[in-house]
Amino acid sequence: MDWFVQKYLQACLVWFGVGVTLGLAMAVWPMLTMYRVAHMHLLLLGFVAQIIYGVALHVIPRFFGQPLVLREFGYWQWWASQLGVLVLVGGLAGRIHGWTLAEPLMMAGGLLSAAAAYLFIANLWATMRRAKVNILPRNSAGSAGLAATAPITRQPKLPLMPQPD
Repeated sequence: MDWFVQKYLQACLVWFGVGVTLGLAMAVWPMLTMYRVAHMHLLLLGFVAQIIYGVALHVIPRFFGQPLVLREFGYWQWWASQLGVLVLVGGLAGRIHGWTLAEPLMMAGGLLSAAAAYLFIANLWATMRRAKVNILPRNSAGSAGLAATAPITRQPKLPLMPQPD
């Protein structure tokens, strides 16, 4: 498992814990509901996006039998996504209190989060394109044949599950 996959899964738990704590605080002290936009971004970018990044970067290459083509993107994506959530949520919270740097923080956090998403897309796209997948032949009617009549013979290069020793 790549180090960044494990770090994504750990980070998603941290962001989830922070988001749940803020949600609980908003339930106990309703005046804190002014932070609901920050709460939403903590959970969507901090938890949901991070778990999708971690699981997809581990599983998709195994589905396609092809190692990640742009592994170094995983490194940059991890840092961009973590900093993006932190800076964006900080800017969202700061805007409520009238911080002068709130808008630039929100912009920087949004750009970092978007950069992480684009690195993720590019990495998985390149990996899927490089994979050798046999397409089922077309029949006389022009549609793809059924798997029962033309089985896929590709063997995966990576194990789908870790094998016991």
